[in-house]
Amino acid sequence: MQHRIIENYAISGYFVFFLIAVTQAAATIFNFQSLVLMNAGQDAWISIILMGVSLHLILWMIYKMLGNPAKDVIDVHQSVFGKFIGNALSLIVVGYYFLMALFFLRSYMEIIQVWVFPSLRTWVIAGLFICVIYYVVSGGFRIVAGFSFFYLALIPLLFWLYLPARQGDAGLLLPVLNHSLLDVIKSSKSSCIFFFGLEPLLIYLPFLKSAQKNAKWAHFALMFSTLKYTAIMIVTLMFFSQGLLRHTLWPTMSMTQIIEFSFIARFEYVFIFLWQLIIIPTVCIPIWCCTRIMKRVCSVKPGLSLPFVLAALLIAALILNERAQISAFGAFINECAIYFHFAYIPLLFIITLFANRLKG
Repeated sequence: MQHRIIENYAISGYFVFFLIAVTQAAATIFNFQSLVLMNAGQDAWISIILMGVSLHLILWMIYKMLGNPAKDVIDVHQSVFGKFIGNALSLIVVGYYFLMALFFLRSYMEIIQVWVFPSLRTWVIAGLFICVIYYVVSGGFRIVAGFSFFYLALIPLLFWLYLPARQGDAGLLLPVLNHSLLDVIKSSKSSCIFFFGLEPLLIYLPFLKSAQKNAKWAHFALMFSTLKYTAIMIVTLMFFSQGLLRHTLWPTMSMTQIIEFSFIARFEYVFIFLWQLIIIPTVCIPIWCCTRIMKRVCSVKPGLSLPFVLAALLIAALILNERAQISAFGAFINECAIYFHFAYIPLLFIITLFANRLKG
């Protein structure tokens, strides 16, 4: 049975732009370049465009599947598979959202530990973030959505790309289309990890007023993220040689170091700390999705489930305490994202389409 959302808990439909865009601007923006470079080389920027364009189709499927009247994936699971199997599938999705939140949090914590506070204990950073996340998520979806609005204020930071682009060499982008389609697709698969952000839409879409009419804002957000990552990738390829880039762990941060002001010596510190305004809603959105599913499926109130989810998040963040572990976890979550986007969502869309026709 479809679960209706009280009008007071809903938000304007255009907020979906910020909810998607902020999630797709996570900590991967600091070091995604070397992942995409592996197979496509100087054509890596084409791989990013390919992934972005293909996800527009996935986004269309989500809106079509959850269409009029707006519902969430829990309703779809129960309608198609029945209550028992449907709820079991919804609980599996909880695990996916939890891993997403863990990846966002741990990636940013690593940046803080490497670039700012190398001697600071992991549990201190994790504990501070957990307290902030609890405060935001406990306020409800409107508060979580409100924090995502901060992304608008940080968009001007992207103009720093002009400086490394001016010092770069456009000749390093040539020759174009020098790699096979298979190599471009392989690199495109590696770029799936920084397009996280569409999945929570499966849960919060009913909270958007006139969701179908405002679907364009979701597509605008995806298009903006695609253009943003493509621009950063192009500038990075101009700034670094491919040999150097393959051995540079934090390319974006290295480019940020060339920015100098008379009143501040290390601009990258400003960049890192301002990005906290991005990371907080980025982690809060999937955590809210976890509590929402448990409320719908298990009738557990968010006030009870949230402390347990955050405790598990804290423990998991402390377990991932080495670079090799974080890197392996990133590769694992990227594989999960590929199957979630290009297997689970299309398959569920097709099954829902046939089920609706049979009922009709």
